[in-house]
Amino acid sequence: MTIKRSISRRRAISGAATAGIGVPLLAACGDDGGDSTTSASDAASSAESSPTASGTPTQGESTAAESTAPPPADGIPTSDVPVGGGIVTDDAVITQPSEGEFKAFTNVCTHQQCLVTEVTDGTIGCPCHGSRFSIEDGSVTAGPASQPLGEVGVSVEGDRVVLG
Repeated sequence: MTIKRSISRRRAISGAATAGIGVPLLAACGDDGGDSTTSASDAASSAESSPTASGTPTQGESTAAESTAPPPADGIPTSDVPVGGGIVTDDAVITQPSEGEFKAFTNVCTHQQCLVTEVTDGTIGCPCHGSRFSIEDGSVTAGPASQPLGEVGVSVEGDRVVLG
């Protein structure tokens, strides 16, 4: 003799709703299970897939998508770094907070080591969790990062900005 069990419509819907709500909540509460660093290739992939502004950058605005190559050994033209903004290269973020004043910072976010990808509105942005850093001193202007970007040596030689 076989006992046939059926579930009610109410119980089926309740179970589906519980699974539909419970799984995302559990995923949001845990970590990703990996180590706390993101490889440069993972971060670069994220950076490449993130949307960027279209058109020509205005004063104080620049996107990383147009400047992710390493700077040449002899530097980059000072005219490539907008006043009140900056550019992101493979090696660093180069900014010009005020005319003729150049700064450079590491291009790795201090939160979870993602690569920063943009300089807009006077800040350097990380696409992974939204941290923002000042173009003037690399300090955190919006978290979750709690540490500033590291400074990188920079000099101006003629009309070129040179790292190091």
